[in-house]
Amino acid sequence: MRLIKGVILAVTGLFIVVTLFSLLMPSRVMTVKSVVIHGNVPEVFEKISNLENWKQWHPVFMQDTTAVRFSNPSFGNHAFAEWTKNGKQIKLLVTALVPGQLNASLLRDGAIESDNIILVTPLNDLNNVQAEWRVVTKLKWYPWEKFSGIFIDNITGPGYETALNNLKELIEGKP
Repeated sequence: MRLIKGVILAVTGLFIVVTLFSLLMPSRVMTVKSVVIHGNVPEVFEKISNLENWKQWHPVFMQDTTAVRFSNPSFGNHAFAEWTKNGKQIKLLVTALVPGQLNASLLRDGAIESDNIILVTPLNDLNNVQAEWRVVTKLKWYPWEKFSGIFIDNITGPGYETALNNLKELIEGKP
């Protein structure tokens, strides 16, 4: 009986220490990916600002197995794209659209919400722009969510990078 009490006390103490440590971790994690594209801001931003154009460069929208429903119109504030993955509804909702910047929220059933910001910025080089995708993931206070924040960039970052590289290839006309 004494051994069981010791084990329970040790497990409880470990849980409390891990929980307290996780409270020191940030509740928001930012992933940033960017690419330099040979093109101009209006040309690049046109492919980003209209969600139906995402079928040409975003891997999720390019898949034949993904049935995406777009709002009408598919550009501007409150435009959205909806699809189902693994039985869960996912919605990308445009929250703000200004020249050179698209803000959108990615809403998933039972999952962490993330805010997406895609910026298109002209560079000093002639006909080059930088497309930058910033994703701010909001974590709950749960210790397992806070610790998962350490790995979010490794898990989601390659997808954003692939999307931006596809956008670059589309604009530059490379296969």
